[in-house]
Parts: sequence; structure tokens; C-alpha cells
Amino acid sequence: MKVNFFKYQATGNDFIIFDARQNDLLLTNKQIGKLCDRKFGIGADGVMLLKNKEGYDFEMVYHNADGTMSMCGNGGRSMVKFAQRLGIQRANYYFLAIDGDHTATIDNSGWVNLKMKDVHGIAKHHGDASLNTGSPHYVKHVPDVKNYDVVRVGKLIRYSDEYAKEGINVNFVEGGDKGIFVRTYERGVENETLSCGTGVTAASLVYAHNDNGFNRVEVQTFGGQLAVEFDKTGEDDFENIWLCGPAELVFTGEIDIL
Repeated sequence: MKVNFFKYQATGNDFIIFDARQNDLLLTNKQIGKLCDRKFGIGADGVMLLKNKEGYDFEMVYHNADGTMSMCGNGGRSMVKFAQRLGIQRANYYFLAIDGDHTATIDNSGWVNLKMKDVHGIAKHHGDASLNTGSPHYVKHVPDVKNYDVVRVGKLIRYSDEYAKEGINVNFVEGGDKGIFVRTYERGVENETLSCGTGVTAASLVYAHNDNGFNRVEVQTFGGQLAVEFDKTGEDDFENIWLCGPAELVFTGEIDIL
């Protein structure tokens, strides 16, 4: 079956997107893995389907590279840019993802601002933290994060007894005067990605040091710059969380899915 695909990236987090509004495209885990393979396929961190959904502008169906499903913040921002390309023009986009409703806007610079789910509660782990920002995340402060062994340590935490069954994304964070630098080991990809939207959101909430009220955290990843804005309403309570950053079309093509 030959289908058209669109390759997008959002701060180096890359995705294969299919317009599934007019067909009932179903992909097996094996097919998704082959599509995401950087040697034998298109290459990507995940695959997304844009579908019609009554009451929404569209539905976003996201698969990790191993076929498992989750929410993806950078994927959501890329999907909004894709919807705009398809002619879905909105001042405020409203779509459904696996973790519920989302709204998004595209500003004059081309950045996509995606509203994330509220967070109420951050669990503490001997100086580290865990929370759910649409996907589960573990946040660990480390010195010299650019040279840290993210894959080795991330794998140890992700496959520890506590998290092996459900999986968890592991974020390594270094704070600075102008924000934070984040690197993420992602479940489903089982490797480091250049950026993780739900991950930088989690890291920003953990590193929110201001009193209750509006916060904006500048975030640097190996894939580029993002920002996370939110209202801190309690010690570990956060609402009106927005993930802000670029998302761009890389190329389009046609592939025969076997």
C-alpha cells in the first residue's frame, strides 16, 4: 500500500505524519518500527496519524518508535503545523490526544504554543522527582549535563524494578542563570532524543523556584530552544501549562507500507 507521508521535526524530535482523515490507516508495531528505522526506513522518533474527530479540529494518534502509544508534546506541536498545512486554519486549535483535550496557537514567529495537562503533585525520590505531564517522567539534577552518560543512567532508571513494566522517560537537568538544559532518555525509543516536549515540561515544573504565580522557564536542548509557561497555584500544583517552541516540515514523500 503506497501512502504519502510528511516528515516534521520540533527541536530535533522528529516524526513521520500521515493524513488519515480519508482512510482507516492501521499500522502494526512492526511497520511502525520499520518506518522509524534510520537505516531501512524513513527514520523518526515516532509516527503520528491525523484523524477526523467529531467536536474537535482533529485527533492526534501518536506511536513511539516501538509502536507503543503515548502523548508527545513536540509531536503535538508538529501536528498543529501539519494541520495548518492541510488547510485547517484556526486562531485556536482544539484537538484530542491520548491524554485528553489540548488547545494550541501559532504565533507570528511560527512557534507553536501547546497547552498541556494540569499537574497536581510531584513525587520525591531521594533528591530526584517524578510526575506525569501527559507521559510519565523522572527528573534528575546532574552537573555538566552536556557530558553526562544519559543513555547508560537513563536505561538503569527506566528498567529499574519500579518502572520496568510501564516504562518512564528520564530527564537529566542542569540549571543556570538563564534557564535549564535538559537531556532525555525516552521510553519507546529506548535511547536519547534531541528533545522531548513532555520532558522539558516536567523538568521546568520541577525547577520552578518562584512563588505562586506566573512562571516562564527558558529551556535549552541539543535540538534547540523551547520555553515552558505556567501558573504555579500551590507547592506542587501547576495549571495553564504551555509548551512553546518551533516545529518545521522537513520533507514529504511516498512510501510503500508492507
